[in-house]
Amino acid sequence: MIKVGGAELECTLHGSGEALVLLANAGCSTGYFDPLAGRLAAGGLQIVAINMRGVGSSTGPLDGVSLQDLAADVAGVIEMLGCAPAHILGHAFGNRVARCLAADRPELVRSLILLAAGGLIALATPLGTAFRNAGEARRTGPECAALGARWLSPASDPNVLQPVECWPQVHIAQIATSRLTPLEHWWTGGTAPMLVVQGLDDDAAPPGNGHALRNTLGNRVTLVDIPQAGHFMLLEQPEPVFDAVRDFIKRIGASRA
Repeated sequence: MIKVGGAELECTLHGSGEALVLLANAGCSTGYFDPLAGRLAAGGLQIVAINMRGVGSSTGPLDGVSLQDLAADVAGVIEMLGCAPAHILGHAFGNRVARCLAADRPELVRSLILLAAGGLIALATPLGTAFRNAGEARRTGPECAALGARWLSPASDPNVLQPVECWPQVHIAQIATSRLTPLEHWWTGGTAPMLVVQGLDDDAAPPGNGHALRNTLGNRVTLVDIPQAGHFMLLEQPEPVFDAVRDFIKRIGASRA
């Protein structure tokens, strides 16, 4: 547990080497990263997985909180651990926090890795009433999907979401923080090199978002489209996601040599 300002954040650390910070989807704990994180740690990285406010054992207010406040939480963890500059991997909502961090504190960020990089193009199908009314209790990923969270490709087995823990009301509260930080502040993510990995069947973060980033930022962005994958492509198609992340980090290292 790491205290940062008014928040206390639950962090999981393993491995050694350059730091890779993991930020999960809104309202979700970082446990579903474990298979990817284990393989990356075995390859020589220190993994720092941070549960954002309201998730797991992490605490801190969310009312009136902006995306910049959540990015400042991550900055505080990085500074406390002394692991800057770090690679920052954000999945879904986590990529908004990652990009805001890179815009606000560029000296802390070595590279950005964005999985399901939404924010510009609206959801094809909004969250259903059942999800919005789901209450405070923790739910599994399949339960959240059953409530109307469109997180998978039609080609995927719903059971791949079993490792996902989600708190629906925290999901909604975290998403609301984006309304207090203008899109133009965080969309381009500062100046760090950027990898965008997206599922071509992603209904929650349509792949046009990643294409817009590539068109806007040019060669700064490495774009990887994954067929038969939705919002949770790291569980639906783990091999191409792992390959893309590993190869990108290697290239970043080679460019500094």
